[in-house]
Amino acid sequence: MTTEHTTKRKLKLATTSLAGCFGCHMSFLDMDERLAGLLKHIEFDRSPFTDIKHCGPCDIGLIEGGVCNAENVYVLREFRAQCRILVAVGACAINGGVPAMRNYFDLQDCLEEVYLRGTNVTHPHIPDDPELPLLLDKVYPVGEIVPIDYFLSGCPPSAEAFLQLLQPLLVGEKPQIAKSRLHYD
Repeated sequence: MTTEHTTKRKLKLATTSLAGCFGCHMSFLDMDERLAGLLKHIEFDRSPFTDIKHCGPCDIGLIEGGVCNAENVYVLREFRAQCRILVAVGACAINGGVPAMRNYFDLQDCLEEVYLRGTNVTHPHIPDDPELPLLLDKVYPVGEIVPIDYFLSGCPPSAEAFLQLLQPLLVGEKPQIAKSRLHYD
């Protein structure tokens, strides 16, 4: 008598951060011991948790932060191309968040204020090193650059909100996130 064991493959999950504070990643880690249960069903690809720099084919991608420079655009497009499901996580990814506060000002005026007229300026000049990513005219939400499948609101979303998003996705269902789980600290 033989027993058939069907081993379900782990889903690949990738995360990355663009222009933001990394608070969404920290909130993800707030799942604490529940991460161990999650790791039975997922394996990480590109993520600050793994230090993998480029995303391979993934089932789920979590992107935090807005898009403020050419490097962000490149990373976001690469990420979208590799992720079957892409989730915009947090206020910065969804609407630009705090980094988008610069959108109310002319970019050149911002640079001059910081690098030429700032109170602690010792060597006034606007950086122009070719190694620096080219700044965009404004900070864009990720959904203005690539198609997004789901949006996880919050600043940052709670660990419970991450679980309410991921648990249904792990079994091929559409997530329903309770509004009570979303917060803006």
